[in-house]
Amino acid sequence: MTEPDPLLKYREQHKHRLNYMPWLYWTLKPKHRAWAEQWQNEYQQYLREMETVEIGKNCFISPLAHIFAERGRTIKIGDNCFIAADCTLHGPLDIGNEVAINHHCILDGGRVGIKLHDQVRIAAYSHLYAFDHGMQLDQPIYQQPVRSQGIEIGRDVWLGAHVGVKDGVKIGDYAIVGMQSMVTKDIGEREVVAGNPARFIRYRE
Repeated sequence: MTEPDPLLKYREQHKHRLNYMPWLYWTLKPKHRAWAEQWQNEYQQYLREMETVEIGKNCFISPLAHIFAERGRTIKIGDNCFIAADCTLHGPLDIGNEVAINHHCILDGGRVGIKLHDQVRIAAYSHLYAFDHGMQLDQPIYQQPVRSQGIEIGRDVWLGAHVGVKDGVKIGDYAIVGMQSMVTKDIGEREVVAGNPARFIRYRE
């Protein structure tokens, strides 16, 4: 019985590492970058054929992420972005350049959509939902009308791990949201906030 090629076994583990730590994609040595680019080109072409997805240059999208963009819910991804494993993205989403979405994040654009400006960093397990249910007592929650106002995240914003952002929120440029915070209202430019609900701590200098 022929033994498996150890280089192929290593490559599979390398792919697994990239799925969860995709920033390593841009540090690969040339001999690894060659197969990794082919792997990404093939997968990204598959996504373009299956979903209404626009993907910029030099991006990494984990095949273990869940990308859903039916007609009318387009996902646009700018240049030099990465989307890690076990994320769920449902359009409409407009993702700028140099955006990082780490593993196990959920972004659901509802009807209006989510806009991420350039250089947004979203840490693992963060959830952004651009829709909400009514809460009246005259009918069950699941039968309530669903609203969607949209979410906008400004340039160079950092959302820490396990952050939640509710529908209708706008986060200004250069803001930082601390780990495990729940954002229920707008955040101004350069504000550092944390807590549930998120509250102002100081300005980013």
